[in-house]
Amino acid sequence: MKTKTVYKCNECGYESLKWMGRCSECGEWNSFEEISSFTDEKRKKDHRNINKASKAAKLIDIEAGKSQRLLTGIQEFDRVMGGGIVKDSVTILTSPPGGGKSTLTLTIAEKAAIQGKKVLYATGEESDSQIKNRADRILEQIHENIWIVADTSLNSVLDAIDEIDPDLIIADSIQTFFLEEFLPARAGNPTQTMECANTLVQCAKAKDRQRAVILIGQMNKNDEMAGLRSLEHLVDTVLVMEGNHEEELRSIIATKNRFGSTGEMGFFTMTERGLISIDNPSEYFITKREKNELVSGSALTVIREGSRPVIAEIESLVSNSFAPYPSRICEAMKKDQMNTLISILEQRGKIGLYDKNVVIKTTGGIKLKEQAVNLAVIMCIASSVYNKPIPWDYAFIADVGLTGELKKVPSMESRVKELDRMGFSKVFIPKDAMRNVKLYNIKVIEYKNLIQVIGDCFGKK
Repeated sequence: MKTKTVYKCNECGYESLKWMGRCSECGEWNSFEEISSFTDEKRKKDHRNINKASKAAKLIDIEAGKSQRLLTGIQEFDRVMGGGIVKDSVTILTSPPGGGKSTLTLTIAEKAAIQGKKVLYATGEESDSQIKNRADRILEQIHENIWIVADTSLNSVLDAIDEIDPDLIIADSIQTFFLEEFLPARAGNPTQTMECANTLVQCAKAKDRQRAVILIGQMNKNDEMAGLRSLEHLVDTVLVMEGNHEEELRSIIATKNRFGSTGEMGFFTMTERGLISIDNPSEYFITKREKNELVSGSALTVIREGSRPVIAEIESLVSNSFAPYPSRICEAMKKDQMNTLISILEQRGKIGLYDKNVVIKTTGGIKLKEQAVNLAVIMCIASSVYNKPIPWDYAFIADVGLTGELKKVPSMESRVKELDRMGFSKVFIPKDAMRNVKLYNIKVIEYKNLIQVIGDCFGKK
């Protein structure tokens, strides 16, 4: 009976039957570790079991089951998930340290427990007393349907699953667990992480007892999920939580979702009582002012986060520069994009900014990733230069070309409808940029170029 030893690269996952000083696949040095020693007999036995469990069937004979969902009641989370947690799904949630992963999952556990679901919270990072302290702080009342197991051995977690029979399993975090069958490979090793995740996937999708599983994943220094890329392919949904731990605003993005739309985003605020869902972001990301309380240097636009339009406020400050090179400061968008828009405003809008400092920010710290915000950015700078405020119920939705022409952007109708819902009176868009839709409050102003918009708002030609 022959024993075979396998070595695996920690960086790319390449496997070799012998140890290598330098990986021939990714070029990394000293990255190979011995991951397992299996006998031929055991390999054949495992192969027989897999074949026995899975039988081929005609696709036409397969019954299409309707995925049942667990609504957590956290509106932003349920929307990002596509309408709640699917009962036999595996979701992985990742964020930088201190982002709020554990806080969110503990809140989800409470919401599920209130609905009569059994929840097992398995933690390999913290002790059970640390979880209890957090629960006392953020939960209104700790429900009796929540169980805690604090152990880095996934074998102990599987024993707890057999004993409790939970409907929802939370593993915090997947990189801290190990299976005893794959020792001496340590926890966090790519092999241990993948095998632990694969075991929980099989647990979630077992035909005789389906469960929902939420895995918490760690991030590396490059703000990417730690471990092999295969981990993202293994699960059904990948959620990335963004936000500086020093700020209140947090956002969750679905970078992969087999049961909903990819790219959906939900917004939360971090408080002493945990994460609070921002159910109406259009109100959160604009400054509430009275009709007669107008300020210069502010313009509104509509961005899209996933399938949802969100009204965003862009502010600018333009001041005289006494240095050879004026400052250009913006944390909400790429600096190259900002410099391009300033050049367009100088050349096509006839506003000199060569000796001016320009600072741009957004209310609430929301990021400007779309070209649809370009007209609003230019208009807020022009408002600051002229020291003339733009009416609080005006908005701007357009890309601006290097020629000064206004360009169409996707989903114009849904953006304008959101402005109409919020009671805006005017929106400036490119010529022939939207179809005829029923509007109740707002007037759509269509222009071909930038100078026309500036002339309409500030009386400049």
